[in-house]
Amino acid sequence: MSQIALAADFAIIIVVATVIGILVRQLGQPTIIAYIAAGVILGPVAFDIVTDEGLVYLMSELGLGFLLFLLGMKMRFSDIKEILRPVTNVAVGQTVLQTALAFLVALALGFGTMEVLVISLATVFGATPIIVKVLSDKDEITTLPGKIDVGVLIVQDIYLVVVLAMFSADSLDNVGEILQTLAIVFAMMAFIGIFSIASSKYILPRLFRRIADNKDVFLIVAIAWAFLFIAAAGSQFDGGIEIGAFLAGLSLAQLPYSKELEDRITPITDFFILVFFASIGLQIEGGAASLFAYWQEAIVASIVLMVGNFWIMFYLIDREGFGVEPTFLASINMVQVSEFSLIVGALALQQGYIGPEILGYLTLMALLTMTVSTYIVANNHAIYGRVEPWFRRFESADDRDAEIETYSDHAIAIGRDDITERILPLLAERYDDVVLIDRRAGHVEDDADEPYDYIFGDFRHSEIRTEANLSEASFVLSSSVEREVNEALLEEVADDAVVFVEAERIDDARALYDRDATYVVMSTHLTAEMLAEYLERYLEDRSAFDETVNDDLERLRRRSHEPADEMIGDGGETDG
Repeated sequence: MSQIALAADFAIIIVVATVIGILVRQLGQPTIIAYIAAGVILGPVAFDIVTDEGLVYLMSELGLGFLLFLLGMKMRFSDIKEILRPVTNVAVGQTVLQTALAFLVALALGFGTMEVLVISLATVFGATPIIVKVLSDKDEITTLPGKIDVGVLIVQDIYLVVVLAMFSADSLDNVGEILQTLAIVFAMMAFIGIFSIASSKYILPRLFRRIADNKDVFLIVAIAWAFLFIAAAGSQFDGGIEIGAFLAGLSLAQLPYSKELEDRITPITDFFILVFFASIGLQIEGGAASLFAYWQEAIVASIVLMVGNFWIMFYLIDREGFGVEPTFLASINMVQVSEFSLIVGALALQQGYIGPEILGYLTLMALLTMTVSTYIVANNHAIYGRVEPWFRRFESADDRDAEIETYSDHAIAIGRDDITERILPLLAERYDDVVLIDRRAGHVEDDADEPYDYIFGDFRHSEIRTEANLSEASFVLSSSVEREVNEALLEEVADDAVVFVEAERIDDARALYDRDATYVVMSTHLTAEMLAEYLERYLEDRSAFDETVNDDLERLRRRSHEPADEMIGDGGETDG
């Protein structure tokens, strides 16, 4: 295929996916559904416009690699350290029981042995991007149900990597070969994993401390790090690309720079994810007959699995004693068959383990359950309100009081400058938690012993605001003079929060006051007034001026803990 035709295919995929994406977003649906639908429309199922297999294969590999890299970057073990043990119990039990349920459902629907195996292994995963996105939008990612779901998703992601490695084997008929493949995979994962952990402690902090202030180099080094792992793992065995990308992201996730990096790499990842999920639709050969070959089975399986997954999760979480409400919310958030089932299905199709009809079956299930579950997660509290009286019968006096460490009624300072330097000690005396958000890498280690927490990153990025729990803050000080940034800040904070912001122009200050800013700091305006006052004092009363300057120097000396070189007035008057 010519380069022009290849570029045309790219353009068609992106334009169609974008148009459908706009439509599905209006319905409150995730854009992944639009990407899959674009592939179905452009592929053999509908119009058969994009057919280049080389493009499909290349983009599938890159898309899957970037998806797993981003997935690894979301796995911050510190996020679930308070509830690590019970969440691990839930995740392991959920993986076993939901695999068994999916196996029985597929078997009851009459699929063949290999098809049942693929389906049961593919339909266990929760939709990580969808769950994380919807919960983040609702400010529930840091709640107890959100933490439980994130912990389960972390274990599922590790399970996904193992399943992908298993399906990369030449044959699933030979048990010995499967065990050998898994042994190699675990050995490689252990080796690369140890290296990634060691590098996250000894190599990456020094490297990123040097480059984090340079936004372009910061991003390039992170991508290069991903490809280093991809090359190392991919050269050893099939499926190594996915494992290498995942472990590369995992090592970067433990750095204090990871939130900022995640925001920067997401747009690149979104592009490859678009093409990747569109490519899944392109791989369904045989037209609409393949997609809808098992449409009735897909509907039945979707209903059974959604209901069954909810009760499996509810039983396992309730057994750990988390309380009825968080148990219900965490369970209902995880009922869908995720997009990862399509990843497993696409790989199984490439290896010849299943036909296009089974991929079509998995695609329908993913589309159905993700569409329904998006509305369920968005309205989880309303649903619980209706069924709460019935579910209260599961309440026990022994339910654990699982407190999740998160910021609440705290103070946030955005940007580190002379103003925030003076204010931070006062905030530390007044508030239990003080968070400083700044994008200068040198402060990561410098502030380790300070009485406030430091978050590296750009406040304009949603991940940073979520990490600081902006919506729950009692006091916010912004040293940014960008009007749009401060207006967005005032839009997101609680109505009763005290908010100090900065402005350079009077019109900006008025606009910020109109948006209920508590106080607008006008540095340039205040400086101009003070300069005029100093000049008037100099011209009218030289001794009073010298005394004022001496007072300023004394304040500077106290701040820097260094003696002033020479006080004005000690050796004579200043020259005028």
